[in-house]
Amino acid sequence: MSGSVSGLASELSAIARQAFAAEGLSESFGQVQASDRPDLAQFQCNGALAAAKSAKANPRAIAQKVADRLKANPIFAKVEIAGPGFINLDVADAALTERAAASGFDPKPNGKSVVIDFGGANVAKPMHVGHLRSSVIGDCLQRLFRANGWHVVSDVHLGDWGLQMGQLISEIGHRGIAPLYFDADFKGPYPEQSPVTMEDLEEIYPAASAACKADPARLEEARKATADLQAGRPGYRALWEHFFAVSKFGLEREWGSLGVHFDLWKGEASVEPLIAPMIADLKARGVTEVSEGALVVPVAQEGDKKEMPPLILIKSDGAVLYGTTDLATIVDRVKEQDPDLILYVVDQRQHLHFEQVFRVARKARINGKAELEHAGFGTMNGTDGKPFKTRAGGVMKLHDLIATMTAEAAKRMDEQGIAKDTGAEERAGIARKVGLGALKFADLSNFRLTDYIFDLERFTRFEGKTGPYLQYAAVRIQSILRRAGDEGHASAPPVVRSAEERALVLQLLALPEAMAAAENNRAPNVLCEYAFELAQKFSRFYSEHHILSESDEAVRASRIGLCETTLAALTKVLDILGIEVPERM
Repeated sequence: MSGSVSGLASELSAIARQAFAAEGLSESFGQVQASDRPDLAQFQCNGALAAAKSAKANPRAIAQKVADRLKANPIFAKVEIAGPGFINLDVADAALTERAAASGFDPKPNGKSVVIDFGGANVAKPMHVGHLRSSVIGDCLQRLFRANGWHVVSDVHLGDWGLQMGQLISEIGHRGIAPLYFDADFKGPYPEQSPVTMEDLEEIYPAASAACKADPARLEEARKATADLQAGRPGYRALWEHFFAVSKFGLEREWGSLGVHFDLWKGEASVEPLIAPMIADLKARGVTEVSEGALVVPVAQEGDKKEMPPLILIKSDGAVLYGTTDLATIVDRVKEQDPDLILYVVDQRQHLHFEQVFRVARKARINGKAELEHAGFGTMNGTDGKPFKTRAGGVMKLHDLIATMTAEAAKRMDEQGIAKDTGAEERAGIARKVGLGALKFADLSNFRLTDYIFDLERFTRFEGKTGPYLQYAAVRIQSILRRAGDEGHASAPPVVRSAEERALVLQLLALPEAMAAAENNRAPNVLCEYAFELAQKFSRFYSEHHILSESDEAVRASRIGLCETTLAALTKVLDILGIEVPERM
């Protein structure tokens, strides 16, 4: 567990480990997990089979000895041996009630830090649907790591230093938009106001790129402008600073509309001063070699199942590549943050690149104590199975995707008669939250490495495993609690008196394990599954029990308390997923 709060399965594992140790066996055999057959038991421990193999003994005999020790603990209502030596466990209702009253997940800092690199947009280019997965998964992971007690620093790592900058500069020069910046005799200062807006850049960059593809002379001109920029030409640097500033403003607005925020807004250019000393250090360590005029670091290792090409640090023409700036970024992060982990949430198609970079970093020992990890992801595809495009075949802007989801959410709300008593402004706000909730949950509910099909209609339904279903479940509990307050009903800690209450409390007590599993596997889908099961178990509890209409005051108070605890867990998980819950629907 990363946090200081353990779930019920962790507590049961500690008890089982002691029982195995008391029999002279390794504690490691005492792992307890939720049962694969919840119709037979709540939990299971399968360690007797492995313990028997290790001790060359009969597994049922070992299971019986461990079970006899477990039966002495009042936390268990049932301890049974099944099959070749499985131990099935049920927890007593009194123990569940006691733990439900103290439930919560508020871990202390674990002393570990992580830098999470995600987002990865480019300066001067609008955000599009291709940025969605990195943004949504990366944001969820930063929220999750924080919730689990890590110190988190998120870095957008903008693309702001390559050929595209030279293409923009040379195109602006051709258009005569800002001649002052091209005047080699001008000594400054340059204007604070940018000569181009983000909207200008969105039009200029595609034109510049097309011109360079069509005309080799224009491409060479762009390359020279890139080299001059990187060499420090004042006018070009001033233009670049304007590009960065107007792009950052637009990108903050775009990511802000998704509810995504970063701690650092660094780009490739920020580490440019570190490259020359890093190259010198790599040479001094003897890890570099010259190949066909380029400076490279061989990274192939014995046992590689496929070809692993060397990482090119400096091309034969003197240019540096993404791998070089990525290495310098590791140097910067180790110096500034000294993290235990640097996590890159980037398309899985970049995995080879990161493997090369990581191998160089480890070979040269520039990563400090940091583990380097690429948490890749698959693609969001259209119904044709290919990466999602607009109907016209182009790449959809993120702004347009959000607008599409919001419109579909509003349509679905109309069909269901949801939020019909709200004003136009509030209703529009609800539709936006529902649309974003649908979009994020659809993405996060798939294991990140899988591709998935964009299905607008299915994602926005209020039934089934969807974001809107979970938002509606939370709003319904909020409504119950508002009524309870209006009617003056008190709340009390939950008490397990029925099968539905038992199932709901067991799910609530499983939250720490779900959060740990989601962190360990970098898998937000674990939390999506948890939230869906929690909402379903609450629904069954709600349909089988009187709550506000319950005549027994103590029972009513404990059921209101169970509603409060459920809402706290559900909204916590939805917040980690980056999904807002409207006040009402």
